[in-house]
Amino acid sequence: MAAFRDFVRDELMPEIGRRYPVTDETAIIGESLAGLFVVETLLTEPALFDHYIAVDPSLWWNGGALIAQAGERLATLPAEGAALFLASADDGNGEHAAGFVAALHAHAPAQLRWTHRPMPGERHQTIFHPAALQAFRTLFAAPSP
Repeated sequence: MAAFRDFVRDELMPEIGRRYPVTDETAIIGESLAGLFVVETLLTEPALFDHYIAVDPSLWWNGGALIAQAGERLATLPAEGAALFLASADDGNGEHAAGFVAALHAHAPAQLRWTHRPMPGERHQTIFHPAALQAFRTLFAAPSP
């Protein structure tokens, strides 16, 4: 995953900036294994994005190694704040999401704004659209007048 993160940081993001008008605000969204990439990126290179959206991430991958490392990695996040929106379905991966959420409760620094949205009516195959909509509404809500 490190090589892909290098590509995103060093090639893709600059190319998008050359082709399109962009702001300094950055976000990444991923589901399943891409959601695992989102969580791993938050824990290994938290300054790469401002907003992290992980939809039913495959936290079971590699025997749950990322969950086991989460507490230590969360404790070393920098002072700059990021935002995480984590959505989890109700079809067998709940224990892994619960393990990561427990690590967030125990070790997330105050500057990390995070939301866990369990979606018991959704399955891994159906969660993306409703979770993405909730994530966008949560992270990018218009200020109240």
